[in-house]
Amino acid sequence: MKRSIGIRLEQYTLKRPQEVLMVSARVGGEEDCITIFKGFSSSLMRPTAFDPDVPVLPEEAEILSVDRLQGPYNPSNPQMIQAGLTLENLERLLSEVGV
Repeated sequence: MKRSIGIRLEQYTLKRPQEVLMVSARVGGEEDCITIFKGFSSSLMRPTAFDPDVPVLPEEAEILSVDRLQGPYNPSNPQMIQAGLTLENLERLLSEVGV
């Protein structure tokens, strides 16, 4: 069974704990910005469930772009590693860490 992209991105940040992913996605027709750090996801635009088993990035979400930042994230001084990754670019990174 193929794991959802949200779970795979969370697992990626567990394997690369020095990185924060900022995911721009379309969820249910609305744009959302989601941060993923050390295996946890949080929406910056809508409420996030208290239960970590409830996916912030549902399977039907459309990934628009992903930025890789140096963690921990400081919004007043973000340290960009790589910006504007597409889902295709991400697949390579996810494969590198085995998720």
